[in-house]
Amino acid sequence: MFVLVEMVDTVRISPWNFHRKLNEAIAEELNKKLANKVVYNIGLCICLYDVTKLDDSYIFPGDGASHTKVNFRYVVFHPFLDEILVGKIKYCSQEGVHVTMGFFDDILIPPESLQQPAKFDEAEQVWLWEYETDEGAHDLYMDQGEEIRFRVTDEVFVDTSPTGPTAAATDTPAQPGQSTEQPAEESREKKEAPYTLIGTICEPGLGLLSWWNS
Repeated sequence: MFVLVEMVDTVRISPWNFHRKLNEAIAEELNKKLANKVVYNIGLCICLYDVTKLDDSYIFPGDGASHTKVNFRYVVFHPFLDEILVGKIKYCSQEGVHVTMGFFDDILIPPESLQQPAKFDEAEQVWLWEYETDEGAHDLYMDQGEEIRFRVTDEVFVDTSPTGPTAAATDTPAQPGQSTEQPAEESREKKEAPYTLIGTICEPGLGLLSWWNS
């Protein structure tokens, strides 16, 4: 679930921090920059583990800060495929069951990966498992806050770096008196998560079955 990743970066230390020990100042700057951030194709950064190498520090003309090339290891949340994790249901939607682990929320279990047969209750906005027993079928609801075990089957990284205006917006000149602003519906873009885990429920999966049998 957690891995150590070797990284290299150039850290800028402001002049008012020159009185501090270099290692402490660098550690603080690295955590400010990376902690709780997703690095593309690496994972969710948690905290600095250690600094393995410090190069010489330089002060460049026009900038009173020092610049130091640093080799370091960082603790990263990046589960391997087929790893089994435990989380809680955050909410349900037509897309599937959304799961949180407290510090990481972008986990999705799609409908085809739920315990079958499953269906979505539009009124309650929850997925339910039609559990078959000798007495007939019973609807076991996947309620918010329910603990769940799931297996990681895929991961999706999305580059969320800022982009410039689209070509279509710049190619068409605006007519006199015409607004250059896009309609609210067109300008509003769906916010994508930079890192998403896709999972499937593990048998026996939800605590629903143990609840029913108790």
